[in-house]
Parts: sequence; C-alpha cells; structure tokens
Amino acid sequence: MKTVELFAGAGGLGLGLENAGIEHEMLVEIDKDCVATLKRNRPNWNVVHGDVQEIDFKSIKTDIVTGGFPCQAFSYAGKKLGFEDTRGTLFFEFARAVKEIEPKICLAENVEGLVRHDKGRTLKTMISVLENLGYDVQYKVLNAVNFYVPQKRKRMVLVGTRKGINFLYPQPNKKILTIKDALKNVPKSDGTGYSQKREEVLNLVPPGGCWIDLPEDIKKDFMGKSYYSGGGKRGMARRMSWNEPCLTLTTSPSQKQTERCHPEETRPFTIREYARIQTFPDDWEFMGGKSSQYKQIGNAVPVKLGEFLGKQIIKALNGDNSVDSSHQVKLSAF
Repeated sequence: MKTVELFAGAGGLGLGLENAGIEHEMLVEIDKDCVATLKRNRPNWNVVHGDVQEIDFKSIKTDIVTGGFPCQAFSYAGKKLGFEDTRGTLFFEFARAVKEIEPKICLAENVEGLVRHDKGRTLKTMISVLENLGYDVQYKVLNAVNFYVPQKRKRMVLVGTRKGINFLYPQPNKKILTIKDALKNVPKSDGTGYSQKREEVLNLVPPGGCWIDLPEDIKKDFMGKSYYSGGGKRGMARRMSWNEPCLTLTTSPSQKQTERCHPEETRPFTIREYARIQTFPDDWEFMGGKSSQYKQIGNAVPVKLGEFLGKQIIKALNGDNSVDSSHQVKLSAF
C-alpha cells in the first residue's frame, strides 16, 4: 500500500504511516528546510520540492492520498459548495490530487477549529467536494493524548473512502503519557532561552502553575493589557508539570500567550524535548536554523497519531472492520 502525501512538512505523518506499514509513492513539500529534513532522514523517499499547484498527478495511481493542508477561507462566490468554489486554496490542490489519482481512501488533517471555521461552511464545502468526487466522507476530532502522545493536541481528521470501504477511527487508549515519560533520558540539544526579566517572573511559577500564581504587582506588570481582558489566559507564564501531558506545542517555544516552560528548569523545551513530545524518534534530524526546527516540529502531526491512523487505513483497505487496541501499537518511542 502506497500513499501520495501533500504538505509533508517535517515528516510526522509520513513517518507514522511508514511505522504502520504504508510506503510512500511521493511526498510533496514547498519549504526547503522541511525538504532537507525529509531527505536527510529518508533518502529513499521520493520527496518533491515544489509548489503543489505545479504538480500533475494524472500519471500516478496509489490507494491512498494524505495531507495536512493549511486552512484558508473560501469566497463562496457561486455558493454551490463545490470543487470550483475552492479554487485558489490549498484544499483545492488536495482535492485535485484526489480527483487525478483516484485513490481508494484519502485522509486530510487540520486544526480542530476548522470544524467551526466560518460557521461550519468551510468544512461543509470540503465534504461536498469530496462527496462529488465519489467518496463517502466522515470527520472526527482526535486528541493526540489518547494515542500515546504526551501532549494535549486536538486535530480534525477528514477521511474519504470509495464505496464499500469502511474506515473506522482508532479508539482512544486509557494509558496517558506524561512529560516525565516523554523526557526520560532525552538527549541534550540546542534550544532557545528567555530574557532576564521573563526568567525572573517564571522563576516564581510552580510546576503546573501560571500567571495566577504570581504576586499581584508582578502579575499586572507582566501581563499588561491582558490582565484586564476576559478569558482564562492560562497559557501565560505557564510552567508544565512532570506528571501531566504537555499542552499543545506551538511553532515557537517562547510565545508569551502560550508559554510552555520546562517543569523544573526555567527555560523553554529544547529541540530534542520538543521532538520527544511530538513522538519523533531521537535519530530524526531536523535541518535548518533553530527557529525553523522548532517550527517544523510544532507544525507536525505527532508520529504516534499518524501510526494509529495508518493502521486503520490498512485495516480499511484489507476489509478488516476492527480498531487498534493498545497492545497492537507499540506503547512508546521513548
């Protein structure tokens, strides 16, 4: 079973599918550092560096098409909720690949917010497009923490199948991994730091705590206008706890609104710690500068989540209507 993967990034989904037993016919990616990462780690993969809009898929025939396309709004000019309405967006390119390749199954993942985007009309359009191409379509929001990923990370997974193919989403597992599980014996690596002022503030925050644990005067000074705004703001001055999963990693390890401070040391997570939390193996190297490496990891599909999805794709194509239980996927890459 082979897949064509669009928007391959640093290889989180691709590696997860490989671990499940799926081979790659082609992986398409436009970012040069992501391409360098893919080629460095899997020189045997057919990695195409280029704009997906310029690639003709008509000569390719595979059973599977996958990809995590960036979310873009549609104009709804014709209000037909069809293929043409999505032209000019990256979802259109995903749909075009599906139309030209004619796979038995296609899988797209995106942020949880896509379900609510433009009052649900964006997702409705996507579903309509794939249905018009002859697919039965379903979607579900999965939390990676339920699939041996030590991170609370929700993703919307959209699946289209040809008539007669029954895809079942993997069932959540009861075992929840923590940051302590993830970072055991993690290799030392490069990482970014905090300014002196920020470090002084975060030194006052206990494991599992955030801005609410700061003294009132420091709280007001650190938060500025955010102090008076609504919402929980629990991501500000947030220090992680060893005994809990990490909150969703972002593309930058030190954003003030979404702080992810190390549980014990007053610093952001390092590159290899970021990778562990996303369930990349320690030998998966990331190319490019430090900020690019953080971005690649932060944007990735967690490898373990990709593996669970891959196993369900294989089952669907083999006509096996069962779901993976915890003993069928190796517990941990750590």
